[in-house]
Amino acid sequence: MKLDVLLGLQWGDEGKGKIVDVLTPEYDIIARFQGGPNAGHTLEIGEIKHILHNIPSGIFHKEKINIIGNGVVLDPVVFRKEIESLKKLGIDLRQNLYISKKAHLILPTHRILDAASEAAKGKSKIGSTLKGIGPTYMDKTGRNGLRVGDIFSGFKEKYSALRKKHERLLKLYTYEYELDEVEKKWFKCIELLKEFKIVDSEYLVNKLIRDGKSILAEGAQGTLLDIEFGSYPFVTSSNTISAGACIGLGVAPQTIGEVFGVFKAYCTRVGSGPFPTELSDDTGAELRKKGVEFGATTGRPRRCGWVDLVALKYSVMINGVTRLIMTKADVLSGFRTIKAATAYKVDGKTIHDFPFMIDKNTEPVYTELPGWKSDISNIKDPGEFPDELKKYISFIEKELNVPVSYVSVGPNRNQIVKL
Repeated sequence: MKLDVLLGLQWGDEGKGKIVDVLTPEYDIIARFQGGPNAGHTLEIGEIKHILHNIPSGIFHKEKINIIGNGVVLDPVVFRKEIESLKKLGIDLRQNLYISKKAHLILPTHRILDAASEAAKGKSKIGSTLKGIGPTYMDKTGRNGLRVGDIFSGFKEKYSALRKKHERLLKLYTYEYELDEVEKKWFKCIELLKEFKIVDSEYLVNKLIRDGKSILAEGAQGTLLDIEFGSYPFVTSSNTISAGACIGLGVAPQTIGEVFGVFKAYCTRVGSGPFPTELSDDTGAELRKKGVEFGATTGRPRRCGWVDLVALKYSVMINGVTRLIMTKADVLSGFRTIKAATAYKVDGKTIHDFPFMIDKNTEPVYTELPGWKSDISNIKDPGEFPDELKKYISFIEKELNVPVSYVSVGPNRNQIVKL
């Protein structure tokens, strides 16, 4: 049995959580392979709207196994809040949630370091979610980090040594912080963590594959935020691409089957960084309003713009995408004209490849397509799509050379059309 991967193709916020929830019935296991509480996967089930940060998006299907892989960084405080929130909905995760011993822990001082570092950058800040993600991954690669498996042996001593290191680093900043009370709360959450199934997840995942179980690997953020291939330095600290599933779950490359690439019918970005198709006019404001474009984790208004097919081609190539999933097609209803960037113009030259550096001189070259006026939010059959939407989908498929398998026409789990 192969392991399928689902990930975002833009700068995150593509609607991956809902898509994972929709696809979950086809799989036995859902596994998160990277990122941490900087992810905000929003699910709308009937009247319930729920945002997941650490926990995989298959958790609302009680019969499914969910795994937090070794590539994830885990904040015990955020984890506890998620557990308590889900418990109110009648969901007990102790039976079907497995956590990797090798997942790294976010300490209170990681969050403080994140905030102090971002504040010191002033106008050059990268737009961090201030969740401690960057400092945690820095300790991981610097071989200083604490892992979930450490909580069972000599943990207080290991924690104390890392806290002292962080306090020395914090002396480099002019930043006030309070640690003791936050730390007490954090240790209580560590005790809660011990109640869950802490496993050698790489062995578990590979055994499940050998046993013929179907697995969907769930990515967080988006391809253009990948630490290697994103719009550096305005990126996250982990590998958000399909290869990251191998690293973040401990599986071989040949185990990967389908790669589902999720993208919005337009484009958004939270925080700083390049965004060639960004619209700072009334059209951008209308996209933000109609799409309710505010970060699920930060609440910050998202920057909005037309779809960027140069960037999407790049993402498709990097990930080996086999199927496309378009979200928020309903947001484009009512626009007389829709634009899609099919090239960039840099210093008078037209380029079709995603460049090493994107700056204010990177100008999108647009292809214009007719929009549609009708409300598509209640459509169940793709044959009922307005002709203009059908042409838009066909245009994207031709440009990216990958079929669109699903189109989301609203936020609820049942507002999705299979092509």
